Amino acid sequence: MLCIHLKNTDPFFCLAAEEYLLKNFSDDIFMLWQSEKAVVVGKHQNLLAEINYPFVLENNIALCRRISGGGTVFHDAGNVNFSFIKNVKSPAEISFKQFTAPVVDALAKLGIEATTSGRNDLLIEGLKISGNAEHVYKNRVLHHGTLLFNSDLKNLGQAIKVVPGKYESKAVQSNRSLVANILQFLKAPITTEEFIQFLLDVQLENAENSHYFLNENNIQSIEKLSTEKFRTWEWNFGYSPKYSFKNEVEIEGKTLKIEMKVERGIIVDIKIGGDFFTMEIALQLTQNLKNRKQFFEEVKKVLTPLQEEELDVLCNSFF
Repeated sequence: MLCIHLKNTDPFFCLAAEEYLLKNFSDDIFMLWQSEKAVVVGKHQNLLAEINYPFVLENNIALCRRISGGGTVFHDAGNVNFSFIKNVKSPAEISFKQFTAPVVDALAKLGIEATTSGRNDLLIEGLKISGNAEHVYKNRVLHHGTLLFNSDLKNLGQAIKVVPGKYESKAVQSNRSLVANILQFLKAPITTEEFIQFLLDVQLENAENSHYFLNENNIQSIEKLSTEKFRTWEWNFGYSPKYSFKNEVEIEGKTLKIEMKVERGIIVDIKIGGDFFTMEIALQLTQNLKNRKQFFEEVKKVLTPLQEEELDVLCNSFF
């Protein structure tokens, strides 16, 4: 098995690296990586329904979609991601446990007892420290998961804090859980870098495993995939299943009601009610917003000529 410590912390590059290694290598692979602040949704989720959009924008948190299913996770420098890519003869061979067991065993060497939950999570004393998901490609499976080691749990909670009832669709929804950092359970504290090296060393104890470093050709191919797929609006937002959106807010003592139908990230139908806008402006807005992306900059572009005060608050009402 090839053991890789990916040093690039761009979340889009890292997600592209997983797909590239899955589809272009024949070896079994174990990879560890970290990324800058990011919210990563599952392939079949509605991205906007899974996040606190105003908080994410204000804090420059990247919004990403991965190729596996499952729920939403938060990445930052205190979170360590692990990826197993393995050849299998048939899907019957695949089980979450075979991939989480090495992580559980490694944590046991640090004196930590981790257990699995019924939702493919890893828990310590009932608190979630890892979310896992899988994607199968031909005779290969990608299993990846997070390991909250010393993550900013306050940022995590705010970034994926959502108001229920705004979005309705058949998209996969996340199950929210109480979370914790692995660091708080260690008898003797170590750094995140030391934790990563420990996990690598555990895998390299097996004489059949070896270190692998991405070459220039690998890196260029991953960058190309990142640019053409993982960084695009079409993948991250437009891939969301069709959904409806409803919101009612009070701004400056007036009411604003918004109803939208969105397909592939595009507003295909919209109604604006309440007494915040005059009937004439409300009609103009519906005409200007229809067939546009439900995307902050797009909405702001339409609203700016009509509303100078409370513009950001108004824009946030559309998400």
